[in-house]
Amino acid sequence: MGEVIAFPVRGRAERSPGRRVSVGRSTTRPIAPAAPPSRASSPAAAPPLWREVIGSVLRDERRRQHRTLAQVAERAGMSVQYLSEIERGRKEASSEMLAAACGSLGLRLGQFAFRCAGAIDRASTRPTGPVLLAA
Repeated sequence: MGEVIAFPVRGRAERSPGRRVSVGRSTTRPIAPAAPPSRASSPAAAPPLWREVIGSVLRDERRRQHRTLAQVAERAGMSVQYLSEIERGRKEASSEMLAAACGSLGLRLGQFAFRCAGAIDRASTRPTGPVLLAA
């Protein structure tokens, strides 16, 4: 995939199996390049992240009401950029920020949670392998 790059290690190194350890001297050891974080290849393989579901439900409701990001953000008392990041699933919003966004849309938190649960349920798939039931 990529080439292995050796970086100098100075001072006390952590002990781990299969690696050279040096105390007080400079040495090099190969370090593989970091692999990019990977998501499942298909959406059905992994459940959606909570922040993605929250953002999707908020965006759907805002669009259903034909309101702009600026209108909702102003009424919620947050920046347009922050609300946009929440809707895109980039930010993990606090409960206070979620309550403000829901309130600005006229959505009760119970309704919001119910819609989020429904979205997660629709995105989830049934197990394809054996299922163990407790007796």
